[in-house]
Amino acid sequence: MINRYSRKEIKKIWEDHNKYNNWLKIELAACEAMEKIGSVPRGVSKKIKSKAKINVERISFIENKVKHDVIAFLTSINERVGSDGRHLHKGMTSSDILDTCYNLQLKESGEILLKDLDALLKSFKKQALKHKYTICIGRSHGIHAEPITFGLKMLSYYQEFSRNKKRLLKAIDEISTCAISGAVGTFANVDPRVEKYVAKKLKLRIEPVSTQIIPRDRHAYFFSVLGIIASSVERVAVEIRHLQRTEVHEVEEFFGQQQKGSSAMPHKKNPILSENLTGLSRLIRSYVFPALENVVLWHERDISHSAVERNIGPDSTITLDFALDRLNSLIKNLNIYPKNMKKNLDLTNGLFFSQRILLELTNVGFSREKAYSLVQKIALNSWKTNTPLYDNIINETKILSKIPVNKLKKLFDLKFHTKRINVIFKRCLK
Repeated sequence: MINRYSRKEIKKIWEDHNKYNNWLKIELAACEAMEKIGSVPRGVSKKIKSKAKINVERISFIENKVKHDVIAFLTSINERVGSDGRHLHKGMTSSDILDTCYNLQLKESGEILLKDLDALLKSFKKQALKHKYTICIGRSHGIHAEPITFGLKMLSYYQEFSRNKKRLLKAIDEISTCAISGAVGTFANVDPRVEKYVAKKLKLRIEPVSTQIIPRDRHAYFFSVLGIIASSVERVAVEIRHLQRTEVHEVEEFFGQQQKGSSAMPHKKNPILSENLTGLSRLIRSYVFPALENVVLWHERDISHSAVERNIGPDSTITLDFALDRLNSLIKNLNIYPKNMKKNLDLTNGLFFSQRILLELTNVGFSREKAYSLVQKIALNSWKTNTPLYDNIINETKILSKIPVNKLKKLFDLKFHTKRINVIFKRCLK
């Protein structure tokens, strides 16, 4: 991923030096296991560890000649280690190293993403509690529906990202496997005890059946979860973009004193962070499809998945890490305008009370169809003439004959719509 959308900690996981260092850890762990079972002389792994050094440039130089990254890596190590190097990679195949390392990198990246989610959840929770009863209009199809609170909106995101955290925990568990099973996965040339030892040392689990590679359904699940999280990020970003529109202006991204909004128009303050998150989310979701395609490989293995994974592994995790951090900053520093929320709430002159009138008419004997038709007619006229719904309702004799004025007034109480907000909060924030 380009530096613009990369953060240092997660980027380091995917750098060549760290990758080769993981390869060496895997090889040394396998060698230690072989020492324990007697297939390699005692003390060899210690000698190799003391001499082995990662030289990325040298590995790259060798690979340009041999056209094989694992061979290039082993050759580079053996140039420094000497004759003891013959005990490395004994009975193993390239995928044992590549796949175990790849899963280790995905696991480590996933753990960083979990920290990102924890930070974001705190920000959503704080805003939810702060604006628990900050009234605003709820919208369906982009049109005013009935009142909600801004805190409830934030609580919805809190709950969604809580689910995302659970999904990611499962995805990390799914991907945390190790395979040291040799060519076509039969353990013909490597003892299964070696795999068990390596897995324990790297804090992974053994892959029950590896065909020479770790099955890619695991990876498809992992990347699919990242795609779901990205969609949740975009859901929040799109909401902020809508609410920041000039005609709405209920929230606004923080705008620094030295910040510029437009090269041409000095007055502009654009929701650039949210728009950026929309773009990054599209990118992360685009990696899900090739991950699903990678499940389908020829026989015990081919390498059609390899080039795909070299791209989507770092790019998806690095991009999501950046996106979650950016979203967290956006939510923490979001400018929120309750007065504008109330102003927008009042735009329709109380039309959102229409359902209360409808339900009360059914309570006093109207059929639902008759009540709906009557209230809709009054509501549409109120909208057309830009007059309060209440004024039009109390002038309708069919309604006044069934519901007294003092009862009608109570039906227009705004607090009615927030009376059970606390019930929702209690079941979400136990």
